[in-house]
Amino acid sequence: MATYTSPVEDMTMIHKDEGVEEDRPAPRPDSGSSDDSMDSLPGHAQRCLLTPSLSPRKRTTSQSKTEPPLLRTSKRTIYTAGRPPWYNVAGTTFTEAFVIGLCGGSASGKTTVANKIIEALDVPWVVLLSMDSFYKVLNKEEQELAGKNEYNFDHPDAFDFELLVTVLRKLKKGKSIKVPVYDFTSHSRRKDWKTVYGANVVIFEGILAFANKELLKLLDMKVFVDTDSDIRLVRRLKRDITARGRDIGSVIRQYNRFVKPAFEQYIEPTVQLADIVVPRGGDNFVALDLIVQHVHSQLEKREITVRSALASAHQGQPLPKTLSLMLATPQVRGMHTIIRNKETNRDEFIFYSKRLMRLLIEHALSFLPLKPVLVETPQGALYEGKRLSGSRITGVSILRAGETMEQALTAVCKDIRLGKILIQTNHHTGEPELHYLRLPKEISEDYVILMDSTVSTGAAALMAIRVLLDHDVPEERIFLLSLLMAEMGVHSVAYAFPGVRIITTAVDKEVNEQFHIIPGIGNFGDRYFGTDAPLD
Repeated sequence: MATYTSPVEDMTMIHKDEGVEEDRPAPRPDSGSSDDSMDSLPGHAQRCLLTPSLSPRKRTTSQSKTEPPLLRTSKRTIYTAGRPPWYNVAGTTFTEAFVIGLCGGSASGKTTVANKIIEALDVPWVVLLSMDSFYKVLNKEEQELAGKNEYNFDHPDAFDFELLVTVLRKLKKGKSIKVPVYDFTSHSRRKDWKTVYGANVVIFEGILAFANKELLKLLDMKVFVDTDSDIRLVRRLKRDITARGRDIGSVIRQYNRFVKPAFEQYIEPTVQLADIVVPRGGDNFVALDLIVQHVHSQLEKREITVRSALASAHQGQPLPKTLSLMLATPQVRGMHTIIRNKETNRDEFIFYSKRLMRLLIEHALSFLPLKPVLVETPQGALYEGKRLSGSRITGVSILRAGETMEQALTAVCKDIRLGKILIQTNHHTGEPELHYLRLPKEISEDYVILMDSTVSTGAAALMAIRVLLDHDVPEERIFLLSLLMAEMGVHSVAYAFPGVRIITTAVDKEVNEQFHIIPGIGNFGDRYFGTDAPLD
């Protein structure tokens, strides 16, 4: 079982299904707009520059700064936050996840201790990974033994340590991983594996968590949960009978034949490897407090500042070759004039922004690899044309403003897959934070068009690209599209990820102390969605 606490969840803090889908709900940054705000916008008349404006849309007030992110349970209110940068200005992973290993006998209360630690830590993006997910695939003979409760699931040979070490090592490095889901009723792995990504802290629990040397190297803290054997037996009886459909006689026979000997031979001796021993499991609040204090101190040492470093880097350098600046035709200049003008009403702003987005998307598609292809025309003649070479195209928008570009992309690319990443600035630290992501499956095989309306310092773009790289998308397959970029943002992205193609309609030279582009376009999201930014 793999489970996590996401930055903001709908009504629940910890998912206890057997895995994590890459779908992390978070509140929309704009008030009153749904997750498909682009689709819900009214249609716009096709007008030329001098056509009179339609009635201006009503404006609302954005809640992105005035309400702290939180979730309410039946017992308390939990304040949450996004995931801060886990990489440096060069785009490389700078901090690894802090991994806590929880070991102890069967039904000793390891999962309870893990959940108590998660609750007390009160930090976002915590992954709970269970060793139960990594039982080996049984052959036919072993399946028959397991069906008769004669297979030893407590022996080290029952676990796929090679897969476990590989998965935990990738998770520690910040990569996206796939976790198998084990069915204890049929004693087999399910077909669908669960995807897990984005851990500041990983809590790994299992009866043999300390039994492998390579596994021990990945653990930053080792905790042994010590519970009386009689209590463990009672808990195991209750669990196996109610949750796994077994009768009391088979459970006791299995306990005496396999569970107890395995504990005495393989599990109990590993208590010597533990940094902390927790008697009485989840009821030992003193031990839990010590663990939480140590984890907090380690996380503080790993904090990174990215935006301020970007603001002082790459000044005065020529624009990189990976930048493609759309030709500033009179039409493009005219549309920029309209959307940059602070007096332009919302209808005009949306209409000409959409026109500009469509041109930008068409321009970006010309950089995709094409292969020659022959087709036969209705007249029976052959025509030598071009076709996309191999892979699919996936669009990923950086919410909320990047979502406005989705409609232009879907109008140009039929049946394209879409993903979303929500990145918001922490107004206390000034750093970008990852709050939500939903990416299509097998995205590593696609060309990815990453969309944001504006890029100033490049901090949000860097985080989004890092997310894609963590999902094994090669740099060369990522295209960053933006209506307007600052030179600082262009340099930041190109320096960190030289393989990423940067495509925009205009580049402004300056960024002010508030990291706003000068002369700029204003707050694109507020102007497009009709929300007024609240006062600081």
